[in-house]
Amino acid sequence: MSTIPSRPLSRQIQARLMSMLNVFMRPVLRLPFPTPLTKRIMLVSFTGRKTGKAYQQPLSYVQQGDTLLTPGGGKWKLNLREDQPVRIRLLGHDVFARPEFVKDPDEIEHLIGVMTAANPTVGTFVGIPKQPDGRLDRSRLETAVKYGFMIVRWHLDEETAL
Repeated sequence: MSTIPSRPLSRQIQARLMSMLNVFMRPVLRLPFPTPLTKRIMLVSFTGRKTGKAYQQPLSYVQQGDTLLTPGGGKWKLNLREDQPVRIRLLGHDVFARPEFVKDPDEIEHLIGVMTAANPTVGTFVGIPKQPDGRLDRSRLETAVKYGFMIVRWHLDEETAL
């Protein structure tokens, strides 16, 4: 029986730090108008799959056409279902979007490139190093996918899209 080992210590520390920062970001992201913070961070509302508890998770995003792209590290994504739209606070407005989970390493690498071109700090949070040729380290990418990393592509509801 194989089990996936726990996350590396650096990722555990990063998760705890982000958890503390999120306490302060949530009120800013709930404001009814855009702020500098909302240009790159949105607030996703969802219900816990086991507890039924309501959660609001600040997530970085990059817009690609009529979709939003979010790095999918962490456990928050386990509460999402691809067939169930969720409410997102985006640029001071509530919209609904349906998540699509991108798990193919080649597509993830392409989308990380799109995201880092639009927002260079994405590369820092993703934490997958690049090789000298500029491509992501394939072994580290595949390990991250094995640990559950993905890209969440959000399809905005046409009626509530900005």
